[in-house]
Amino acid sequence: MTSLPIVGPGPHTVYTGRTTSWPMVATTCAGALLVVMMANESNAAWSEPEFIVPFILVAIGILANVLTASSVRATAGPNGLTIRWGLFGWPRCTYRLHEIARAEVFDLPWWRVSYGFWWTPKRTNCTVRSGPTVRLSLHNHRVITITVPEPQTAVDALRATPTDKQVASE
Repeated sequence: MTSLPIVGPGPHTVYTGRTTSWPMVATTCAGALLVVMMANESNAAWSEPEFIVPFILVAIGILANVLTASSVRATAGPNGLTIRWGLFGWPRCTYRLHEIARAEVFDLPWWRVSYGFWWTPKRTNCTVRSGPTVRLSLHNHRVITITVPEPQTAVDALRATPTDKQVASE
């Protein structure tokens, strides 16, 4: 994994945290087991397409979930906020300090959790659980919500960076 050089002189505060949704991984695996059991109920042999095709699709779904959507890793500091998904940190995106109008802690209700990545023209949610999250309001009016273990520390790391355009506080 590579990182960008830290901008500006002097000491810097950097926060990094990872949140994993093990209940979501378990739910995906349980759902996959049900699909495989349904394929087995078709009285097909293990080597017939009626069993192999659903099994392969389920295996691909579980693998995709574990590799990309099961966890969110965030780093906040002088380079802004970087978000990485899954085991390998892909996909990822970075929001630079000059793009962020406001950073705050937001209490995300359970019905608004996206359990992974969810994008609309005005919002991006990178959430795997409910509760306190980091919410960024960008200058282009987009709203970004990210699940991190200690959201207040992440917001403080963004605000602690000395820049000519300080991230606004609430």
